[in-house]
Amino acid sequence: MAIFTNQARLTYNGQSVNSNVTTGEIIEVLSMSKVALDDSYRVGDTIVYAVSILNAGTADFQGLALLDDLGGYDFGGSTLYPLSYVDGSLKYYVNGVLQATPVLSAGPPLNISGITVPAGGNAMLLYEVEVGELAPPSEGSLITNTATLSGGGLSTPVTASAQIGADGSARLSITKSLSPSSVAENGRLTYTFVIENSGSQATVAIDDLTLIDIFDPVLSDLTVTLDGVPFTAYSYDQASGTFTTTPGSITVPGATFVQDPLNGQWQTDPGAVVLVVSGQV
Repeated sequence: MAIFTNQARLTYNGQSVNSNVTTGEIIEVLSMSKVALDDSYRVGDTIVYAVSILNAGTADFQGLALLDDLGGYDFGGSTLYPLSYVDGSLKYYVNGVLQATPVLSAGPPLNISGITVPAGGNAMLLYEVEVGELAPPSEGSLITNTATLSGGGLSTPVTASAQIGADGSARLSITKSLSPSSVAENGRLTYTFVIENSGSQATVAIDDLTLIDIFDPVLSDLTVTLDGVPFTAYSYDQASGTFTTTPGSITVPGATFVQDPLNGQWQTDPGAVVLVVSGQV
């Protein structure tokens, strides 16, 4: 509901007199909601947004424009956009019927114009955005994405927002290296395993992290260290060469994140542990 006031002035013979003040109200019949079809994000993810517009009035709204801020936030006096529109993803429905794609400028921000919402009806916009490196990655971070509808006879713009949170769960990767690459019979081989975690959350014992490898050639007389400290939480079947760490005996710290002060991009420093297994061929 929008309140408005109005007053007239009468002038004559160099004099003026004001009328009484009239007060009225404009009942807003257009409403809008916005939801993300995903509740969390990681850099590189694609998020689908749905914007629903309802018209409870008896007249069509035509020529409406939707401005989506793509989660823009202030950084050092400029605006950074963590989201970017995925080209060709926009779908526009009126009363559930797919329409021709309206005029669109990807921005950022995203601008969609030429939207019509019929009397007593609805319109829906579905579109995808990609999460970029300007999105805060640490657990607890949020992207607040706001759409603003204007024009088409609206007395005041209509806004709707949606929030998604950063997925801070552990994300592990492992690399394995061999030294030396050529070894004499009855010599020793060393395998080095680097386990990295690019998520905010550290792994804990109840995650049951387990490393399994089948050494070929089979090794004997094993020595094992974890981050340079002797490690004994493993089993080894020397007949088959199967090496297995005890579930939960290895934990990996979470990553740390730093935002570049110049361009705002987030840099990830993964948490890591190093397991070294050495044995005789």
